[in-house]
Amino acid sequence: MPYHYLEEIGTADIAFEATGRDLLELFMATADATMNVMIDNLDAIEPRETRHIELVNDKLDMLLFDFLQELIYFKDAEQLLLRVREVSIDEKDGEFFLKAKTAGEPLDAARHHQRADVKAVTLHDFSVEKQDEGWKARVLLDI
Repeated sequence: MPYHYLEEIGTADIAFEATGRDLLELFMATADATMNVMIDNLDAIEPRETRHIELVNDKLDMLLFDFLQELIYFKDAEQLLLRVREVSIDEKDGEFFLKAKTAGEPLDAARHHQRADVKAVTLHDFSVEKQDEGWKARVLLDI
């Protein structure tokens, strides 16, 4: 599993660290970890609806922050649980461009065993770091 949850965080928050060999793996792992906080079984999310996400930011960590916020937005605004199917990240002139294809379905309490209602990603202790073996992110979610 490319992510693990951190226990030393308060009860109104859930933190995790995710890793990836490259940025694409890292972004997909953080998306899965965020969704896995919301529901038990990620495989229960069927790809019935598609959403495309396009974001631009001049900071890589804030691009990830915005990306996770988008997934939470779809859950809140449309009751839509999404999994990332494809993601690309390009850098040009000091800006990072993300394009992601996501697929999922509306929340179904009978099939999607809910764990916690994630309200937002927080900036507290949020980080994205390049490491020798790839990338690592630390994320704190407000529940």
